[in-house]
Amino acid sequence: MDHDALTRIAEALERMSPAPLAAPDFASATAFVWHVAPERLEPVAEVNRVDLDLLLGINRSRDTLADNTRRFARGFKANNALLWGARGMGKSSLVKALHGALHSEFPDLKLIELQREDLPSVGRLLNHLRAAPYRFILFCDDLSFSHDDQHYKSLKAVLDGGIEGRPENVVFYATSNRRHLMPRDMIENERSSAINPSEAVEEKVSLSDRFGLWLGFHPCTQDEYLAMIDRYCLAYDVTTEPESLRAEAIEWQATRGARSGRVAWQFFVDLAGRQGVRLE
Repeated sequence: MDHDALTRIAEALERMSPAPLAAPDFASATAFVWHVAPERLEPVAEVNRVDLDLLLGINRSRDTLADNTRRFARGFKANNALLWGARGMGKSSLVKALHGALHSEFPDLKLIELQREDLPSVGRLLNHLRAAPYRFILFCDDLSFSHDDQHYKSLKAVLDGGIEGRPENVVFYATSNRRHLMPRDMIENERSSAINPSEAVEEKVSLSDRFGLWLGFHPCTQDEYLAMIDRYCLAYDVTTEPESLRAEAIEWQATRGARSGRVAWQFFVDLAGRQGVRLE
């Protein structure tokens, strides 16, 4: 066999079985995104987040998660957390804002985002984090599972850690619109059609029980919605006549058919643009 053929075979084998990920330079950034194919931790130069003080209407969840995260950053045991509930009420924003608020106090606290589709590779990611002299918040946004989804089995490696146990320097935070990470109609369908209904969905439903903290996020009231907009106006020095602001904000949420922190921010972005205010 000639040299060129051997080279092609070697390159094909390398593509099929890539070289192990080099030890990441965790000092290069405060946050990273885990990618696969090829596997790598990509530094995030600037995290897309808002100031913690701008998140209103979620004080209890904010304080509970802050206490848990601060204990973890200090080197103590902490609970994995599931932030579940209404869309647009600041679940993922809270995780990112909280990390930003605590990082100056705890510079070794790193945030790593993991996509749900990449959960099967989480064991290899944990091996890299386990050996690093840092504390890691492993964050998965919009986590949920469908009927034939097997990704939840990989998640157990994060929550339980298998025979090795979860690395003591890793805590897992996830957001979901579903309290049990799966649709209610799917739970009922499987219970009604299974030979043993009590065990049909126990494995998947019990996954949410492995989170030590359940933090619920509920739709905001109109007063909370308007207070969010007022806070944005104050923070970015946008001034307008109060009655006009209130009327426009209520009309905006009526056209959207929903009230949430996200809708409040979208209204404010429109308002600031109309007034020629740049949002940095």
